[in-house]
Parts: sequence; C-alpha cells; structure tokens
Amino acid sequence: MNRDEVIAATRQWIEKAVIGLNLCPFAKSVYVKNQVRIVVSEAKHVDAFLEDLDRELEFLAAADPQDVDTTLLVHPTLFPDFLDFNEIAGIAEEAVVEHELEGILQVASFHPRFQFEDTAEDDIANFTNRSPFPTLHLLREDSIERAVAAYPEAESIYERNIETMTKLGLDGWKALGIPGMGGEKK
Repeated sequence: MNRDEVIAATRQWIEKAVIGLNLCPFAKSVYVKNQVRIVVSEAKHVDAFLEDLDRELEFLAAADPQDVDTTLLVHPTLFPDFLDFNEIAGIAEEAVVEHELEGILQVASFHPRFQFEDTAEDDIANFTNRSPFPTLHLLREDSIERAVAAYPEAESIYERNIETMTKLGLDGWKALGIPGMGGEKK
C-alpha cells in the first residue's frame, strides 16, 4: 500500500469509526478544521521509526494548535504483532518524558489487532481501539483538558464505546467498509 492509500484508509477509519460511531466525541471538531496531521512513516526498522516519533513530538510541540492540534503517526507494515507495537507505545510514552513534554503531549495507540488484557482476540470491545494500521496518536494535553471539561461524564466514554461496539457487532463493523478493518486475520 502506498502512502496515499494509507492516508485514505486512515481517514476512512476516522470518518466512519472514530467520528461516525462517536468513539471519540472530541475528534470531529479538530478533524473538520483540518487540524489532524497524518504522517506515514516509511521507516525500515524500529530505530528509524522512533526517530520519526522524535521528529513528530518536536513538530507538534512547536506547531500552532490552530494549525495542527494532533498527529497520527502511522506505519503500515513495521509492527504486525500487537504486543510488539504495545512495547513501542510504551517507548513512545518514555519519549514524551525525554523530550520534556510531559504535561504538554501524551500518546495513545491503535492497532489492527488491538486487544484489551483479559479479553478474547475477537471480543468486539477490542475494536474500539483498532485502526487500519499501527498508529501512535500524539495529543495535546490542553486540548484534552478543554474537551473533557466541555463533555459531560467524559469518564464514561470507554463504557459507552463498548456498548456501541456490542450493538454494532462484527457484521456491522465489517459493513463500515474501512480497508483492513473487516476483522479478518492479518
């Protein structure tokens, strides 16, 4: 898959799942203002991907939030195994500290094979955090705080998302037609 196809699939996921299913009630406002930066890493190995991460952390920290509020760092092929990618997500959190951006930026992660601890691989709840490709989401803490303050009962989003996915079911998820998101084995 080329860079444009990766971006297109990521946008479909944002539009149909993240915004369309309201999995993140804060996403629509920054997405419609074109403040979501999608960066496709072409790194050939983990060290190069972590260098991409370093650059994106510095870029987002320096960028005007009115121009770029959040960044999705996507790699379509380097991390097929969820547990390996989960380790990378932990390293990404450490990188935030190393860049002295703790309290300024934070990292969330999404993966095509995302699996919550103590759930079966095909548990529909896992699909709340599944994306077409391994993705690190770099977020501004200020933006999160503003969004949470404006959203009543933000702490219940997780439970509501699982309820949404349970009602939708795997067939409903597949019907969204997002490339790479049909629940098939990768």
